[in-house]
Amino acid sequence: MEQKTCSSCKIDVVNDPGRARFKCPSCGDYDIVRCIQCRKNAVKYTCPGCNFLGPN
Repeated sequence: MEQKTCSSCKIDVVNDPGRARFKCPSCGDYDIVRCIQCRKNAVKYTCPGCNFLGPN
């Protein structure tokens, strides 16, 4: 199932044109979703699988 909330701030990003979705850069098993505000402000996120902390 597609994640529809930001991995950092947990807001709904369904209609957010600046959102990003990518696989965890460490384990590659989980999708990381980022809203435009968290991307611009480099807010940290944690992978739910391997606890990787980004952005790095």
